[in-house]
Amino acid sequence: MNRAIVTALVAIGAAQAMKVPLTFAKTREWDWSQLIQTGGMPSSHSAGVASLASYIGFKRGISAVDFAISAVFGAVVMYDAMGIRRAAGEIAVEVNDLDQQVEKLAQQHPGVYHERRRKELKERLGHLPTEVLGGAMLGAAVGSLSYFMESK
Repeated sequence: MNRAIVTALVAIGAAQAMKVPLTFAKTREWDWSQLIQTGGMPSSHSAGVASLASYIGFKRGISAVDFAISAVFGAVVMYDAMGIRRAAGEIAVEVNDLDQQVEKLAQQHPGVYHERRRKELKERLGHLPTEVLGGAMLGAAVGSLSYFMESK
């Protein structure tokens, strides 16, 4: 069994599972779809890469090349979650709002026909910096715990 992979998968699963009660605390509704949704608090991507890097850092040392690879990979994943994926989500919000704007224009100009899109674009793709930080902290804790629980 590859403990590093299992550690990362446990961190990802824990982050996804935490989204359900955290969403309930905000909305007062149980939303079980949070178990498989992207975005939200905490970032499961960040939790996965941070747990992997912290486990490898403890196991091999921070001077090891595999720690360097996992740390750089983790930084890229977390930057992407806050940057590119978040920007794509913000663009999706604007595109989804276009239907309403076109309908208003069509009503102002009788005879103009507008067919609504059947499916809206997914808006929750990326993360806020606090969501990435929360995932990274969870991941670091899971990675550390995994190393210290490991039988030597």
